[in-house]
Amino acid sequence: MRKLNTKWMHPRDQITMIIDKIYKSGMTTTSGGNISIIDDNGDVWVTPSAIDKGTLRPSDIICVRKDGTIEGRHKPSSEYPFHIAIYKCRPEIKAVIHAHPPALVSFSIVRQIPNTNVIPQAKHICGPIGYAPYALPGSEELGDVIAEEFKKGVNAVIMENHGTVVGGSDMTDAFQRFETIEFCARTLINGSTIGKPNYLSDEQIAEFENQIPRLLPEMDEVNHPSDEQEIREQIRNIVLRACDQGMMISSYGTVSVRWRENDFLITPTNVPRWDIQLKDIVQIKDGKREPGKIPSRSTWLHQEIYKRNPHVNSIILTQTPYLMAYGVTGEKIDVRTIPESWIFLQDIPNMPFGSHFTGEEAILKTISKDTPAVIINNDSVLVTGDKLLGTFDRLEVAEFSAKSLTMGACLGDLVPINDNQVEDLRKKFLS
Repeated sequence: MRKLNTKWMHPRDQITMIIDKIYKSGMTTTSGGNISIIDDNGDVWVTPSAIDKGTLRPSDIICVRKDGTIEGRHKPSSEYPFHIAIYKCRPEIKAVIHAHPPALVSFSIVRQIPNTNVIPQAKHICGPIGYAPYALPGSEELGDVIAEEFKKGVNAVIMENHGTVVGGSDMTDAFQRFETIEFCARTLINGSTIGKPNYLSDEQIAEFENQIPRLLPEMDEVNHPSDEQEIREQIRNIVLRACDQGMMISSYGTVSVRWRENDFLITPTNVPRWDIQLKDIVQIKDGKREPGKIPSRSTWLHQEIYKRNPHVNSIILTQTPYLMAYGVTGEKIDVRTIPESWIFLQDIPNMPFGSHFTGEEAILKTISKDTPAVIINNDSVLVTGDKLLGTFDRLEVAEFSAKSLTMGACLGDLVPINDNQVEDLRKKFLS
């Protein structure tokens, strides 16, 4: 994935930017967690101790010089010693994130490591995950047990009865790994509430990667008239909203909008979704891609849906924590929860893993006016619609329905709207 261009950002600014994302995403508390960067001089920049993570400013960040001198207005995090231990044993790691995101804490207190083979991209982003036995926070022992795991070559460690710590080649790399592991953990927990998660073998993931269609050829020249520029703004705004609302993570998510006839614009690959810029979005015209850009790997699928479904003018392909609970278990979601859910969705069938890249055309034969959304097992949810905002609304309704069903599973038998009530809805709203 293309790294966020932090070359000219001071470590203080990088740290405050990422800790703000972590806090607003509900992956740390006001007082919990700490992150750091080691610069080219060997100095470590780290979050302070006992300062509100919701209001942290660049001036609050502490510098621990290579010689051990501490500079800053506050005390450094009490756990900065284990950051130093990681940097010493793994010089290629340049950023470290430690926090207590709820799902990963759940795994830490049951002494388990989340299996990231539940979705394809997670295996590559996260890599193998280590496990560090409990040690007193802030102690040398904690630094030792964490460093021992990182010495094995892992870039992420579950800390027993504590949380998690991840390292990266830079802060963006570390955050993407941290976010993806927590997403896998949440998805597995939600999936276990409604069924039994199914895992992918390394062979299935390798085969999946080999099925991805080759890049479209580049067009000779490209024009950006005003209506095309307007679509770019729509796509960027929806991607950023999806990230803010937890319905898209930085490593996965595709949005496209039909432009003229079967030409469309689509999000790129290798760009963190929360950092997407207007210039990153890729124009697809006459079966060719905008020069110098790499569109989403699912471009072929979007192209075929537009060709076969004149009523579809926008598509969102993403991973959301509750819909993916159905995706990783293969359980069928019953959207007859409330009238709005059925009116917006009617039915969301499960498609086989990898079917959006195979010649079976299972998804292409399924998407229609009556079936605007599908769940692709162990991969994603695909939602279609007319206007992009309406398509996003449909995604929201689907995710809220999945959340209600997942939360309700522990309360008792789920009772959907009955057939007669569905027929009344059909006559009033869809006839």
